[in-house]
Amino acid sequence: MNILPILTANAEGTNVGEPWLNILIFGLFVAITLIIVLRASKNTKTAADYYAGGRSFTGTQNGTAIAGDYLSAASFLGIVGAIAINGYDGFLYSIGFLVAWLVALLLVAELLRNTGKFTMADVLSFRLRQRPVRIAAALATLMVCLFYLLAQMAGAGALVSLLLGIDERLGQSVVIAIVGALMIVYVLVGGMKGTTWVQIIKACLLIAGAFIMTIWVLALFGFNFSALLGAAVELSPEGEAILDPGLQYGLSEVTKLDFLSLGLALVLGTAGLPHVLMRFYTVPTAKEARKSVVWAIVLIGAFYLFTLVLGYGAGALIGPERIENAPGGVNSAAPLLAFELGGPLLLGLISAVAFATILAVVAGLTITAAASFAHDIYANVLAKGKTSPEKEVKIARRTVVVIGILAIIGGIGAQGQNVAFLVALAFAVAASANLPTILYSLFWKGFTTQGALWSMYGGLGAAIVLIVFSPVMSGTETSMIVGVDFAWFPLKNPGIVSIPLAFLLGFIGSKLDKRTESPEKQAEMEVRSLTGIGAEKAVDH
Repeated sequence: MNILPILTANAEGTNVGEPWLNILIFGLFVAITLIIVLRASKNTKTAADYYAGGRSFTGTQNGTAIAGDYLSAASFLGIVGAIAINGYDGFLYSIGFLVAWLVALLLVAELLRNTGKFTMADVLSFRLRQRPVRIAAALATLMVCLFYLLAQMAGAGALVSLLLGIDERLGQSVVIAIVGALMIVYVLVGGMKGTTWVQIIKACLLIAGAFIMTIWVLALFGFNFSALLGAAVELSPEGEAILDPGLQYGLSEVTKLDFLSLGLALVLGTAGLPHVLMRFYTVPTAKEARKSVVWAIVLIGAFYLFTLVLGYGAGALIGPERIENAPGGVNSAAPLLAFELGGPLLLGLISAVAFATILAVVAGLTITAAASFAHDIYANVLAKGKTSPEKEVKIARRTVVVIGILAIIGGIGAQGQNVAFLVALAFAVAASANLPTILYSLFWKGFTTQGALWSMYGGLGAAIVLIVFSPVMSGTETSMIVGVDFAWFPLKNPGIVSIPLAFLLGFIGSKLDKRTESPEKQAEMEVRSLTGIGAEKAVDH
């Protein structure tokens, strides 16, 4: 079966469907979510309200919001496109993201919730020296959030450009700026409560939309998955290679190492993502935290199964060539598939869902970064704890604007990159800068402040330096900076080097540290993290 989408070409570019209908559905979604955010903002009065939604969400609500936070534009736009183009190797992103969630669940989720207050730095500084550890943790959080925001902004530019037929880089840059402005409004007004409700709505819409499209694609092939794969093979220039491993990551020894590096980053990165970990502070008890994890796994697991059908469905019904040549490139596979299945109306609805996905995730990232700066840097380092919650929230809101502007600039620079790949870079930075310190803090009594600083700064610095001097930034036609070549690191993902290095630095730094940490604090942290005793009183003092 080979049904190609009808693309309407004009001098301005190429658009799919009816631009006015797409804009109308976008506008309707933005209006509804803004109303929800405004209603939520009426109850946002304290720091706990702004950062943690007043800890008023149930496990079911929080689990749905976690799925909304975790299923980003990379999951919907990037992975579907990666599977459509690279088949089996594209699906490795889905596998990596899903397995990563299990690592986060088993190793850190509940323990962090029991130990912290608002941010990851609360946990890391619990038994270590506050000032230097908070600075390092806040810096790592900000860098991870900015890397992740690049991916979401690039996805927004690709999606809206496809729908409005904008081929020019300037037009796509304007789109990214508008998305950034909307994001700033959401977070400034609604805080964590508004952001959480947007994420819950977005998760329900995204999973429902992906489910409908999955059933529709399977129905076209008589619910015969083999027939679907056969059609994808026929239309792919690579033939049966899209069903086998190695199309993208088996070409040479370097690409095989790149795959190992990518896998390490995906599987270990989630447990260090501050915006996902922060969601566990929005529930009132450890029991609700566990319940939210179960809900999140069910929803996330189901969605990643849908991406397999949607990716090969896009390859079978549209073809890799049409996808790569559309505005937005690889990231346009899911919207093009929606247009093929249900015409302009389904395209508009699915694209609004994808747009909701981007807005919800960038809002979550932005409030996490703002909370980290205001709570960790301003309140606990600069003001040394002598500030009011109102002043702290005011600083957080100013930080939102700065982060929004940086995200817009970075998103403009990241146009044309596959968003799933960009998110993998954020995962690598999170796994390098945050995960070793989190695990050492929770499980190793001999861990010291010096070890934490060596691990965080060393892991963060190594990851960023290797990314800057990799083919991601220069040296190839798909690099962010075209026409120059200063790449000396051959891999596109730094995880295979930076993650083990961060673990090693944390160990060596602790062993060489002549200052010992408080054994009483260590014992208190161990009891609280494992049992939750004392956590409820501590988080809202």
